[in-house]
Amino acid sequence: MSDPSDPRDHADEHDDAFDDLVDEATDRDPDLAVIEAGSRTLRALAGPPQGDPVPSRPEDPELEKALREVEAELATRWGETKLDPSVQRIAALMDVLGEPQRAYPSIHITGTNGKTSTARMIESLLGAFELRTGRYTSPHVQSYTERISLDGAPISVERFIETYQDVKPYVELVDAREEYRLSFFEVLTAMAYAAFADAPVDAAVVEVGMGGTWDATNVIDGSVAVVTPIDLDHTDRLGETTGAIAGEKSGIIKQGATVILAQQPVDAAQVLLKKAVDVDATVAREGMEFGVVSREVAVGGQLLTLRGLGGEYDDIFLPLYGAHQAHNAAVALAAVEAFFGIGAEQARSLDVDIVRRAFAQTSSPGRLEVVRSSPTVILDAAHNPHGARATAEAVSEAFGFSRLIGVVSTSGDKDARGLLEAFEPIFAEIVITQNSTSRATDADALAAVAVEVFGEDRVVVEPRLPDALEAAITLAEEEAEYGGAGVLVTGSIFTVGDARLLLKRG
Repeated sequence: MSDPSDPRDHADEHDDAFDDLVDEATDRDPDLAVIEAGSRTLRALAGPPQGDPVPSRPEDPELEKALREVEAELATRWGETKLDPSVQRIAALMDVLGEPQRAYPSIHITGTNGKTSTARMIESLLGAFELRTGRYTSPHVQSYTERISLDGAPISVERFIETYQDVKPYVELVDAREEYRLSFFEVLTAMAYAAFADAPVDAAVVEVGMGGTWDATNVIDGSVAVVTPIDLDHTDRLGETTGAIAGEKSGIIKQGATVILAQQPVDAAQVLLKKAVDVDATVAREGMEFGVVSREVAVGGQLLTLRGLGGEYDDIFLPLYGAHQAHNAAVALAAVEAFFGIGAEQARSLDVDIVRRAFAQTSSPGRLEVVRSSPTVILDAAHNPHGARATAEAVSEAFGFSRLIGVVSTSGDKDARGLLEAFEPIFAEIVITQNSTSRATDADALAAVAVEVFGEDRVVVEPRLPDALEAAITLAEEEAEYGGAGVLVTGSIFTVGDARLLLKRG
């Protein structure tokens, strides 16, 4: 009998399921056989799956109680949607903590979409080259602890609590000095920087919370600044045009840094390039100095050839779906090359076998993540029109659904109409619901917009997410002719996190 605690047993189960999926796909389409043989080989080279990267709640009652106490204290602070354009408080906290953020080099990431996936790829690449890594991303899918990672794994609950207790006296000291108390995000950012220094890490991969210039993370001097694609989001806080938003995000570009730019709208690119010139930064642009050479759809992801700053890397298996993830991979590769000092003028590149292994082990929870089959249920954190368009294209490309049912709940500060319009061509029907956060759009209000976009006959309203999931799965299964039906849960990272818990993924 297998030992349920032995990860090798779970790896065997994963391999068997993957092989079954490959065989089924190639039976349907023999042209996929060559591509799948390559992806199967690359998966084998990558080693066993790394397990679910989203931590579950602790089973120890005392540990669970201690974690809830920390979460409750953090929850008394400013929420993440309240923005004060100042780094004064976080800078003061870093000062009394002894400037932990300066104990290691950093790669700083901003942009509108793709930040977390790109951060995870960078982390995987750095780790494959035997560097100790710290990664800070937001928001979380299910647990605060997943925002802070060490060596590719979420910080343990014990260490999360210890780190909070370590910084708490200094937080209270700054609270007493400043006009406003430190925010939730500022305290969590300080915890990440302190944890990285304590580890210690060789490199930190840091995603901004919002914007750049005034973001709490922007007390680091990233030797590499990454800007993923910029589009309209948080326009009430960051600006009404992509150029204005780029101005705020350009604040992470520091003196003498290397800037890795994903493909950008013209006005955004102009702003970013001007900032780079102003601070004597070196710029590498997707489509010019690096990029995606080719990509082919594969079961479980895609096969890529990437052009980096130091040369071409072929036979890259990426277990993530969509052209947008291929572009994120190109950005991540260029960022790591820049971190190691590799540029177009040098006749050297990274070890391609290590690069292949790193990408093949990459995961990004809640980003076109398949969590069940029969029918297939996919979770995706798209929360704005730009992200929704990328998701819709990826689903259409990677999954041969004969009928797709959407389950959607958005946050109240988002462009719900734009998001729904992006999904309308691929959803046969849509189930409108409401996630568990106070930021969620009222289900009836969202449904009114959905009716205008989809028509009344294609809209179902189930305010409770468990009921919405059940309704969507029933719709996907209700007629035998729709054997290839699926369900896509989307609209917000909070919706994805709630659904993931309900589907017992975490």
